[in-house]
Amino acid sequence: MSKVTAVGRRKNATARVILSKGKGQITVNGQAIDSYFDRDVSVMIAMQPLELTETVGQFDIAARCDGGGKSGQAGALRHGIARALNSLDTETYRSSLKSAGLLTRDSRMVERKKYGQPGARKRYQFSKR
Repeated sequence: MSKVTAVGRRKNATARVILSKGKGQITVNGQAIDSYFDRDVSVMIAMQPLELTETVGQFDIAARCDGGGKSGQAGALRHGIARALNSLDTETYRSSLKSAGLLTRDSRMVERKKYGQPGARKRYQFSKR
């Protein structure tokens, strides 16, 4: 096993993940994961697949996140790590990742703004007179 690559997506964010055997160093856009994501919850979300498969500290992860915001990028990173682990060893990890729903791409996107309205659903105030 040399390197496994995978792509994860969430909202408008994309994360390209490179997984390799190592000591558990995780870098996102050249920074440590703790310094890149300013919220602890985002780090927790990104680490979910590793904690679920009990592989924390076994793999080095280098990720490149683009688009969206930090929350979407954390979700994309989670999806990418889960896909990389799945392609690395399907028999061992697939069932736990699948049952937790980490292999499924979250298809929810922001609804587009419509013309004649201030937002996607909101209407301008009605005036009878």
